[in-house]
Amino acid sequence: MSDARAHQALVDSIWDFDNPADSEARFRGAIPSASDRLTADILLTQVARALGLQQKYAAATELLDGLPTTDPELSVRLGLERGRVLNSSGSPDAARPLFEAAFEAATTAGFENLAVDALHMVAIVAPPDEQEPLNRRALEIAAGADDPRARQWRGSLLSNLGWTVFERGDYPAALTLFEDALAERAAQGTKAPVQIARWCVGRTLRALGRLDDALAIQRALAAEHAAAGTSDPFVQEELSELESALTAGSPQNQAPADPPAAP
Repeated sequence: MSDARAHQALVDSIWDFDNPADSEARFRGAIPSASDRLTADILLTQVARALGLQQKYAAATELLDGLPTTDPELSVRLGLERGRVLNSSGSPDAARPLFEAAFEAATTAGFENLAVDALHMVAIVAPPDEQEPLNRRALEIAAGADDPRARQWRGSLLSNLGWTVFERGDYPAALTLFEDALAERAAQGTKAPVQIARWCVGRTLRALGRLDDALAIQRALAAEHAAAGTSDPFVQEELSELESALTAGSPQNQAPADPPAAP
């Protein structure tokens, strides 16, 4: 395993994107036992990411500004995390050059996972008319990657592309993309992303007027959450919309303002 792949495996083992504060503490706790200075600095980039997810943008930027840029992998990660902080704090246009530079540097260095990550972030901050080709290019790179971690991006990319297609009103194409994303998520076997992918399929079925099929999916998701002692406001919202649509006999075809997404 290359150093970059080993670093990503370590990062993945620590992250809990549902709890960035806890993740921050866990990354900080892992730094003293890091095998070398580079690994410790890479862990610090993830502390910064966790701070950004907590909307502590100034602290995240200060941390990133204190890290060196001499190592190629660390330099790519610094660009990614600086861009994420800018995007999250409301400056997507300023973030885009950082993501593009990170993509080019990662591609040159052969960091396949980081290259796909960077390009997927370019697509997120790009105008709507650029998002589909960018996501499709990222999908091609992920599909042809030697790094298994890079290939795991397919589920997220298919979902992002699905929403781009959904929002322009091509619901049959969106359904195909969401079903493909669900298959990818199911193959990875992680519960929460699978549930989100099923929700996306159900949402698109509602847009297509297949209300009974959509209702079955959302009811199953609600039952799973109830059994686990959890809840999902997106599921509850969909159940309400479906009940209204079934009563009125007309589906609602607007995309949610902020559809659920897995990192």
